[in-house]
Amino acid sequence: MCKVLDVSKSGYYKWFNSEPSKRLVENQGLTLTICKIHQSSKGTYGSPRITEELKARGVQVSRIRVARLMKQAQICGEHKKKYRATTDSKHNHPVAENLLDRNFQPQEIGQAWVSDLTYIPTAQGWVYLTVIIDLAIRKVIGWALSQDMSAQSTSIAALKMALGHQPITRELIFHSDRGVQYACKEFRALLTEDERIKQSMSRKGNCWDNAVAESFFKTLKVECIYRQRFETKAKAQIAVFEYIETWYNTLRRHSAIGYRSPAEYELFLLNQKQAA
Repeated sequence: MCKVLDVSKSGYYKWFNSEPSKRLVENQGLTLTICKIHQSSKGTYGSPRITEELKARGVQVSRIRVARLMKQAQICGEHKKKYRATTDSKHNHPVAENLLDRNFQPQEIGQAWVSDLTYIPTAQGWVYLTVIIDLAIRKVIGWALSQDMSAQSTSIAALKMALGHQPITRELIFHSDRGVQYACKEFRALLTEDERIKQSMSRKGNCWDNAVAESFFKTLKVECIYRQRFETKAKAQIAVFEYIETWYNTLRRHSAIGYRSPAEYELFLLNQKQAA
């Protein structure tokens, strides 16, 4: 082999008996940590979020190096896919003005909420998930999983949860698409109980006006829904609860808030406000 590769025997034995380099040892340890972080994210984290998680643990490393080690270890994050919307805007109810106007970065908690509705398949039939997200912290503050698409079971149920978790303390923009669940008089009546809430709706056929809520559903489906089959609606309920309450809100790093989790960023903003 040495003759074929034009390598001296002494050179080969020197390499064979030498200790692993410091860089190699570091990469081996780093790869092990990367694999553990990837596993704890249920295989959803790519190199950007793993890099931020490492930095949060005191490990200073570039994203390029993390990506290279992930490729060598044959691991990667989940990628988003397109999904079908469930908006029913063919109704005769009033439509609100687009007050949000794509301002997805409010400075204060409770300044702007966005909401949307999607479907989840199970072996027992469809279930429908409605969420309400506080834009400042990207936190799901209200959600409802229902077996029908009535306003009582979807938008109203989610709004009641949101109001229970985050009482109104200032003027608030509530933004959604033009779906009947948000335009109907029952939902509008609940909103107008507090005059500080101003309703806002996307322009017709423009999904970008509610991009944050749409993005959440894409993330949910790639990281949770598409990766398993729900035999019952009850199992879907458990999976959604675990994803939102024990992963997304509390641990998952979000690029729009400096790769912090919503709970971490919420605490950061509250501490800043108290210090001021």
